[in-house]
Amino acid sequence: MFFVDTLEFEGLGNRSYLAGGRRAAVVVDPPRDVDQVIALAARRGVRIAYVAETHLHNDYVTGGLELARLTGARYLVPVGARVSFPRTPIADGDVSEVDEYLVLRAIATPGHTPHHTSYVLEEEGSPVAAFTGGSLLIGSVGRPDLVDPRLTEQLARAQHASVHRLAATLDDEVPVLPTHGFGSFCSSSQAEGDASTIGQERAGNDAFTLDVDDFVKRVLAGLENVPAYYTHMGPANAAGPGPVDLTPPEPADAAQIAERLAAGEWVVDLRSRVAFADGHVAGSFNFEGTGKLATYLAWLIPWGKPVTLLGDTPGQIAEAQRELTRVGIDRPAAAATGDPAAWVRQGERLAFFPRAGFANLAAAHKRGEDVVVLDVRRDSERANGFIEGSVHIPLHELHGRVGDVPDGTVWVHCAGGMRAAIAASLLDAAGRQVVAIDDSFEAAADAGLSLTRS
Repeated sequence: MFFVDTLEFEGLGNRSYLAGGRRAAVVVDPPRDVDQVIALAARRGVRIAYVAETHLHNDYVTGGLELARLTGARYLVPVGARVSFPRTPIADGDVSEVDEYLVLRAIATPGHTPHHTSYVLEEEGSPVAAFTGGSLLIGSVGRPDLVDPRLTEQLARAQHASVHRLAATLDDEVPVLPTHGFGSFCSSSQAEGDASTIGQERAGNDAFTLDVDDFVKRVLAGLENVPAYYTHMGPANAAGPGPVDLTPPEPADAAQIAERLAAGEWVVDLRSRVAFADGHVAGSFNFEGTGKLATYLAWLIPWGKPVTLLGDTPGQIAEAQRELTRVGIDRPAAAATGDPAAWVRQGERLAFFPRAGFANLAAAHKRGEDVVVLDVRRDSERANGFIEGSVHIPLHELHGRVGDVPDGTVWVHCAGGMRAAIAASLLDAAGRQVVAIDDSFEAAADAGLSLTRS
């Protein structure tokens, strides 16, 4: 009997897989922090015989090379991927014996990248799982624009052909097990659901329901901004990432925190947006540890800038540190936990700003208050409706465009509150008067605010 275990990384919208039989297993698209993969294999009582990459990832740093080194596994990397380390190049049709009666078959599925390869797990000759990486996703496909803009349309057409090849090869009941697509920006569009089969995708995925020309048009029209840190992920993976150091960062006291802020370093507060608004170190930024920490921090921070983490507990710091290693932010410069009052020097006070809902904004309008409404959602979100008269600066652009925000008290909102909290902290650190709208955008119309569409 075979098994497939899923390791889910909600912060990045990705999954990795451990699959095998009674004695041995393969790991598909492993995370940077491989200790958890090794622990899972130990619980299963299996040897990791293979580590398989579907492609050179553009959204996270792989742990594949280190996992293969630690376990002695053969490291399978698509033959077309240009890398700087020894590996077992894998080509279309290659078969690797994982365990008795259990093999892994490679199927070339270019589109997300030119060299993308999917893997089909076969038990006694019958396909039982398809690891589709960034090719066929749940209700979508991997975006084709991360390698070279000149190749985007060509890769979109290849993506359409690749998923059709998978469907022609596999029966409808075979599970589809992608790496991307659970909130990842590697997905060409976002879809609901977390499990699917070849048959379900054949019935509802645009790649199957549209002809190639209409499919390409829709994919290209739906592509949004690429997170800035993606440009560093591919080269890191091609060079061969080293091991991570998850030992606790150097502790920082109030004086050290002040010194780091004065030096232009980033001090990131991981606490909830409610706690941050109620009291925080002036100049610090709020990226909730329970939100998409790695995605948004790595997107906004100048690459290589030292970062100090502030949190409620050492456990919160450790979890954030682990998540950040997955996008190449390896060692926090320092960290502090506990009572925020201890994070400021004697005689200094914590900064704060108010939180509100859309009903409060509507009331401010009725009172005739001169307020600036700042929408930090993405372009596609705003296109579906926005508050009349609001200023639009997507969150990922705000740090470099604070000067574009008009004078006055800024009421900042997103779709639900998390990104508004990040934006409010950026504006607060720049000395602006800010109100963070911690509310669902669906409440804006109910509050009587005038909405319009672009």
